[in-house]
Amino acid sequence: MSQDPAGTHPTRTLTADSPDRSTEEFGAHSTKGAYVTGGAEFNRDTNYIEDRITRDGRQGENGEPGWPVEAGRYRLIAARACPWANRTVIVRRLLGLEEAISLGQPGPTHDARSWTFDLDPGGVDPVLGIERLQSAYFRRFPDYPRGITVPAIVEIASGKVVTNNFPQITLDFATEWTQFHRPGAPDLYPQNLRQEIDAVNKRVFTEVNNGVYRCGFAGSQEAYDAAYTRLWTALDWLEERLTGQRFLVGDTITEADVRLFTTLVRFDAVYHGHFKCNRQKLAELPALWGYARDLFQTPGFGDTIDFVQIKQHYYIVHEDINPTGIVPQGPDLSGWLEPHGREALGGRPFGDGTPPGPVRPGEEVARGHGASAGQETGR
Repeated sequence: MSQDPAGTHPTRTLTADSPDRSTEEFGAHSTKGAYVTGGAEFNRDTNYIEDRITRDGRQGENGEPGWPVEAGRYRLIAARACPWANRTVIVRRLLGLEEAISLGQPGPTHDARSWTFDLDPGGVDPVLGIERLQSAYFRRFPDYPRGITVPAIVEIASGKVVTNNFPQITLDFATEWTQFHRPGAPDLYPQNLRQEIDAVNKRVFTEVNNGVYRCGFAGSQEAYDAAYTRLWTALDWLEERLTGQRFLVGDTITEADVRLFTTLVRFDAVYHGHFKCNRQKLAELPALWGYARDLFQTPGFGDTIDFVQIKQHYYIVHEDINPTGIVPQGPDLSGWLEPHGREALGGRPFGDGTPPGPVRPGEEVARGHGASAGQETGR
């Protein structure tokens, strides 16, 4: 079994004709042996379905198949627990794409086959009519051999997956779906800052977003030690960078802030202990902690965060590093709502735009699952 935690999901070669495995074989959520390879460092499989959804259906610059932007045609599948999927939910909300792209949200745990819609009535996605995201992949690629990952965009009429290329999905939301942006939507990928945003994103991905996974899924002491050093070198760089400026690039929120936030918001709850990224807690890093709280308290960020589902996912699914499946009670999450003082650095969070309105009905984080959850696990 190889692994591809883009949606923190293992890859087992299964096809549309593969028989369902029994719970006796895998256990209710068993992914044992999926994430850690003994004696080896963790290497992420970054081969995704690279199709693009563009305003005129044109191909991507590298010949990626193109699908046309069309309101109501596609459904975004994004589990609240997954940081890579969380990005798409934040950007969709910031840009006001809720009416154009519907949202399906699998539960926080999965087995070796697929994410499941166990939170929906009857365990079935109400729009796609499927129990497992796997079905959408197999309708497009009957012999799909890779991870059934989130986020994924599915064409509703055909039930086929279009793309799971998470870095490109949010960029396309910002640049290709502009005709469906809400009035006052921010420019998350401004033309004059793209080179700097891309450079920052590259370092943040390799050293931080993926760096925590290299620590957590290291198969040897040597691999862990190297990953740990790289992670904290990057976090120290970010701490210094954000000491004197409110946002990562420019004076407004951009794609770069979205990508960093989804790792930071999970840091103390999961990565510090579960992934052994424990030199310091986020709450002990003044600039990063203030920055993360600033974003958390900004509409579109913290109102997408379900700490209960986040902890359930990591601690239950990752049997290789938490075989008991016990979900910890802590940490105390109330600090996320404390004043951050970052306004003193200036900046205009939404530039010439405005904050998004209230969360769409039916997409709210469950009561007790956000920053006010305190010590609750919700289990």
